[in-house]
Amino acid sequence: MLRSYKYRIYPNERQRILLAKHFGGVRWVYNDALALRMKLWQDGNQRISWSELSARLPVLKVKEETNWLAEVNAQSLCGAILNLEKAYTAFFKSGAGFPKFKSRRGRQTFQCPHGVKVDFEAQTIRFPKFDLMRFVCSRTFEGTVKTVTVSRDPSGKHFASVLVDTGKDAPSAERFTAATTLGIDLGLTHFATFSDGEKVANPRFLKASLAKLAREQRKLSRKAKGSKNRAKQGIRVALAHEKIRNQRNDFLHKLSTRIIRENQAVALEDLNVAGMVTNRKLARSISDAGWSEFGRQLEYKAAWGGKTVIRIGRFDPSSKLCTCGIINRTLKLSDRVWTCDSCGTTHDRDVLAANNIKRFALGRVTPFEPVESARPKASRRSRKTETAS
Repeated sequence: MLRSYKYRIYPNERQRILLAKHFGGVRWVYNDALALRMKLWQDGNQRISWSELSARLPVLKVKEETNWLAEVNAQSLCGAILNLEKAYTAFFKSGAGFPKFKSRRGRQTFQCPHGVKVDFEAQTIRFPKFDLMRFVCSRTFEGTVKTVTVSRDPSGKHFASVLVDTGKDAPSAERFTAATTLGIDLGLTHFATFSDGEKVANPRFLKASLAKLAREQRKLSRKAKGSKNRAKQGIRVALAHEKIRNQRNDFLHKLSTRIIRENQAVALEDLNVAGMVTNRKLARSISDAGWSEFGRQLEYKAAWGGKTVIRIGRFDPSSKLCTCGIINRTLKLSDRVWTCDSCGTTHDRDVLAANNIKRFALGRVTPFEPVESARPKASRRSRKTETAS
């Protein structure tokens, strides 16, 4: 079983310079290979394999204009070309976006597939071409180190993410019943509503920090381009964004860990988050919530603990289906509570959706066809329904 451990590293000044060369070298090789592939294709539908691109590296290292690449770990340079190949494969096979050129701004990374040594007692880590580097040992691990990804955040902090093969098999999934299954409906009014009636408040970390972000951005815009003061202010802006990200991750990790520990199975909707954020009125709130990251955390933590995550179809009428089986097709986004015309039962929209998600997941009701599939602008209606649930 593979597990990842992230540590903050503290390079000295000489190591910082060498790290910057690695970030720049990996980025340059990636962009150069991407430009070459695009040019060959535009000239006559010619292709070049990643092995041929890797074979160019020794030549580039002896050229006068690119001999600085010799200071960079060769494995990291080959890893950049392999990452480009994976991006191309994802574009052609799974419909992902076309590979983009990497920018020197923002988060920078490079990989070390081999030769990394971690000493927990001395709290040092060694990468190829680097001396011993100090790191904060927040937790230890047992197993074989597979790959280490070194990164630098926009705020200037450095981290090492260690991928470890623990040598253990993932535990088999535990048996679950209706009593040990939790249905979760994600929303904006409340971040999550559980099938047992509990509602988790939406912390809205970005909204709470918008005023501070605006002040820091205004200060940045007034600094002269290329000045040291502008660089310092840029770090302050990055730190403000970093704090929001850390707050969100802390909230999601604590909530997902509690849910996995307390339940044998979790039922979720397969939300089209990428489609939802095209709604300009809700895009910021949806992005601030972090639904996709929450689902990702639930899935990998469930795999670690032998639990089960079940996803239902995005078109299943979770909010509109009454317990008597009648579908309220006139339900609006603003209707948070509604009464069934058939049986007279009054429903809290979110609690009803959470319970219906659980029922769909357990197969207690027959799966429904898309409710709005035969009507115009179905995707927009479905996005509103999902957002409100």
